[in-house]
Amino acid sequence: MAQISQETRIKVLEATDIVDLISSYIPVKRAGSSFKANCPFHNEKSPSFHINPQRQSFKCFGCGEGGDAFSFVMKYEGLAFVDAIRRLAAKANIPIIEDVYDPDAERNRRKRSRLLDLHREAARFMHELLLNDPRAKHARKYLQSRGYGREMATRWTVGWMPDQPNVFLDWAREKNFTGRELVDSGIAIQREQGGLYIRFRDRLMFPICNEQSEVIAFTGRQIIHDPNSGKYLNSPETSLFSKSKVLFAFDRARRPIMTQKAVLICEGQLDALACHEHGIDHTIATQGTACTPHHAKILKRYTDTALLCFDADKAGYAASERAFKELSAQNVHIRVVSLPLGDDPDSFLKREGPDAFRELLKQARPFFDFKIDRAQVEGGLANAQARGNTAREVAALLAYISDPVSRDSLLNHCATRLQMSAPDLRAATSTAQKKQLREQRTPQDEATAPSYEPSNIDPTVAYLCNLALHSTEARRFLCEQLETLLEASRFLEGIPVLENILSSDCDANNPAAINTFLATLPIPDQLALQRDPTFHQEVNTLLQSAAEDALAKLSEKALNQRYAANQSALNQPDLSAAQLLPLLKEAEQINNLLASLGHRTVA
Repeated sequence: MAQISQETRIKVLEATDIVDLISSYIPVKRAGSSFKANCPFHNEKSPSFHINPQRQSFKCFGCGEGGDAFSFVMKYEGLAFVDAIRRLAAKANIPIIEDVYDPDAERNRRKRSRLLDLHREAARFMHELLLNDPRAKHARKYLQSRGYGREMATRWTVGWMPDQPNVFLDWAREKNFTGRELVDSGIAIQREQGGLYIRFRDRLMFPICNEQSEVIAFTGRQIIHDPNSGKYLNSPETSLFSKSKVLFAFDRARRPIMTQKAVLICEGQLDALACHEHGIDHTIATQGTACTPHHAKILKRYTDTALLCFDADKAGYAASERAFKELSAQNVHIRVVSLPLGDDPDSFLKREGPDAFRELLKQARPFFDFKIDRAQVEGGLANAQARGNTAREVAALLAYISDPVSRDSLLNHCATRLQMSAPDLRAATSTAQKKQLREQRTPQDEATAPSYEPSNIDPTVAYLCNLALHSTEARRFLCEQLETLLEASRFLEGIPVLENILSSDCDANNPAAINTFLATLPIPDQLALQRDPTFHQEVNTLLQSAAEDALAKLSEKALNQRYAANQSALNQPDLSAAQLLPLLKEAEQINNLLASLGHRTVA
């Protein structure tokens, strides 16, 4: 292993003020000659985390964690000792001197550095194209139509990826970035027949940054409407980017979150961007995923309060409940912002302005009041049976709250609102907690032989996996339909399994190679394919025509799911004309798309 010299370590510690360092992560307060804070490494209400500026050390008298600047960064960011030194050395502009050369560590470091360079330079290149290239005139016009100009684009380094892939590829070659690096970054996909496929085409490009404000991925926004392509397209998972661990705009929102003592969580990146542009800068967004345990742990370090601002539809309500489960496990208090039906933060801010939006934030309801209010509107308190069902749902959610005092206080409040006794609701909550524990517990005798559940996969997707594995021609065709597959992934399960197969170089004519490749898939994905009969279906002609038919069927399924969501929205009571018209247009559009596939329109 590489050893960083003692001289370098001393220089880095001398250049790092531990109070400034820790206060850049969490709020700290002076307490005499020292400083104190709520410990970021365990849940507490009274601060027991002390920082000694004279000794340049920290100590938590609650959980026992302590050490110097290196120790804090290692624990807080989950870094190895050497990486923590590198992080602080970079901040202090101190060159690293190593006693021993480690070729593996150096190779990994260089690869990461090159990928970061590629993302940073690509963001700058696409930004310059958007601002100055005549070919990007329609992109600039689209941005202006959404109420944003050159200033916003500059603040967020918004760019434009041309429709012609050679523009980007020529730039990459000129900058000496290799095809392998473009593929590893997720910007390009390796074609089986040779050459590269640029994932993003004629899209506005929004950089995604990590906590250190380094560009690690992109979101591409469609400019010209194409019903066969997703409106948004994200970079895939890479060595730099994991959707479950990254929060959009968090690098900008971190300090405002500490100042506001709350975080505003939106579903969409443009929603978060719109909030920041209107001065509501404690806003972040998840990366097209539900709130994850990792997200919750990150946010807990900065605040005890989260405001959820999701769409006012069934999917938005479900997303709110998922976020509640993860955040409550970290003892974060949840409030829900109620937007008018059909609005998102971006549209509301443009129409009503930031003052009206801030008023909505002030009126945000505590999560359980929001939950019970909604149940009441939907008839969930209409009779004893409905009230019982609602009580069980509430009890299941109360069970996720980690702090027993908070849980009991909320339980009593919910019991009053549900017009039931607190002991009855407490018993239901206890039952829900026991069920959670059973689901989480791993038996000791299964530790060496873990049990796996198959991942979910749509039968048509499984059939496409079969085609892609056994036909080079079908695989080539499907590689050219990535945007259609990405759009379908919003509604159908199993698309990531198919994407893994499409990105492989497995020999379609070699059964041994196919089986070897299948063994590299995650076990739940292997089980899903093994258990789905369509994956094993004999196909006489594993050719492009079979893939085209299956893809059309996949598109039909996705459109039917989209139609069902549209009809659910149309069935909402008291829709205004402004809300009704786009929904009716969408229904007509879906029917036209279904008709173009050669299928009967939905009645």
